Amino acid sequence: MTEVINETDYEVDAAEFAALADHVLTAMHVATDVELNILFIDPKPMEELHMRWLDLPGPTDVMSFPMDELRPGSAEQPTASGTLGDICICPQVAQAQAQEAGHTTVEEMLMLATHGMLHLLGYDHAEESEKEEMFALQRHLLLTFLATR
Repeated sequence: MTEVINETDYEVDAAEFAALADHVLTAMHVATDVELNILFIDPKPMEELHMRWLDLPGPTDVMSFPMDELRPGSAEQPTASGTLGDICICPQVAQAQAQEAGHTTVEEMLMLATHGMLHLLGYDHAEESEKEEMFALQRHLLLTFLATR
């Protein structure tokens, strides 16, 4: 079950982000009743999280907070039920990045939500090989979701 919480003045289509989560988690063979929260927060609370958890100044685009450390399953053996965790997205940072990248803020936030879910499932991009794998999977999941909209 995905809960989308918008604590900003930015308009967010909660149903679209819930549908994205369903798409990503289904593709990753995660149990359908896994709990996930996607929160949209303003720059100040995002900056506080960024400083508290990563000791980095300024707001960032997305942060992920895993709970039960669930990992992707397989068609034969989906991931067990549990709490996947929380994803915090800052729409204002996403909007600036979207303008630089030449696409919409919604597309940027959908990409960030996908990125956050992959982090919750144990993917990382610290090493170049990890980055290639994670970003290719992220691109595939997002494009297949957008193709169904």
